[in-house]
Amino acid sequence: MQSPQALVEAAERAAARPSAHGVAEGAVGEEETFTGFGVTGVPFSSGYVLALRRFAASSIGPGYTSVWVRDPAGAWSMQGTVAPGLSCPRYFGAALDSASTSRISLTWSGSHAFTVDVGGGAALHWQLTLRSTTITRFMSVVSGAVPDRLWRSRAFLRAMGAVAGPLLGAGHLGLTGLAPNGQRFAVHPRRMWFVADSRAVLNGRDLGEPAALPVQDRLGDFWIPRRGILMMGTAVFEPGD
Repeated sequence: MQSPQALVEAAERAAARPSAHGVAEGAVGEEETFTGFGVTGVPFSSGYVLALRRFAASSIGPGYTSVWVRDPAGAWSMQGTVAPGLSCPRYFGAALDSASTSRISLTWSGSHAFTVDVGGGAALHWQLTLRSTTITRFMSVVSGAVPDRLWRSRAFLRAMGAVAGPLLGAGHLGLTGLAPNGQRFAVHPRRMWFVADSRAVLNGRDLGEPAALPVQDRLGDFWIPRRGILMMGTAVFEPGD
């Protein structure tokens, strides 16, 4: 199986081709579709949670990167490389304390390790190391073999989430439901890896060791897994405002 770096870089090259026209793979009708990868959420011993979305292709605008931050009091904020109306706050804004644009860079230091810097690294410097296991390889094979018609079945996505969450040690895993702004969403993971280790410094504060929150958090029906997982695939939403 190819490394996450190789797969991500191949997806970036595919999205940059003129034939892609900026439209995400699998876009159908009025759905708003995004293709790329996300770190679903890494909880830290300090009570902070960090999450990442990197969508190389979008059906509503340019590809973008977004970093989500939850503080120990439970307040969420999102920073993205495009306007909030064209990125994650389009669907999650009702659950946020703030949303803004910022410079965000992703730098791969190895086939399974990369760094995220927000605001030139002054605001956030986040290091992640990925790991493939028997479980993630199995889930990647199973997910990759699922036909598109099943990905469009909410009943199938609910059943898959109910099975995959405990299997991955992630707690609740919501692959479909309602986002905080009211749009229905569906997540179609194709490949996945565990976050084996992560370190982060936010505004000069070390966020501590990766550690599950006492109570699993969620944004609408999107649950933040109890452990860090990087998933590649497609996210589909009903049209946003």
